[in-house]
Amino acid sequence: MGEQGRRRTAVAAAATPERVVTAVAAGSDSCTLRVPWGPSSVARVRRALVSDLRDRDVAVTTIDECEIVVSELLSNAIRHARPLGDGTLRVHWKVKAGVVEVEVTDGGGDTSPRPAPRTVWAPSGRGLRIVRSLAHEWGVADDRHGSTVWASLGGPSRRRSR
Repeated sequence: MGEQGRRRTAVAAAATPERVVTAVAAGSDSCTLRVPWGPSSVARVRRALVSDLRDRDVAVTTIDECEIVVSELLSNAIRHARPLGDGTLRVHWKVKAGVVEVEVTDGGGDTSPRPAPRTVWAPSGRGLRIVRSLAHEWGVADDRHGSTVWASLGGPSRRRSR
């Protein structure tokens, strides 16, 4: 593993006292975390993501948007879905030409993720509307193991919304 990959792995591991599995290949343009399914993982993932994107010299505005989006995607997964079979959530991001694609995979839920209708008084339900407003593209991929919600920030992704 190259120096940059070791540094990203060390940053992600140091950011969390609990178990976090990080996969970063040498020279890789991506990072994958498996974090415990629970609210405390949101702040840990945010710190790891921001640190990694800063190391990659991603634009500050894109980093700020990624931080908000990953928080919303993780919070939604914790609130509305089940964990993966091992009790974790998988968070993956990749960077290519300044575009960041973030995805959160969970064990699926009773409904498919979609933005809630606009309301003034509801105490919650704005997460995917926030994601939709910040992302160039976003989508949901369901399979027999769960759901992956993804968003592209800083420019369009190579995949299409579903």
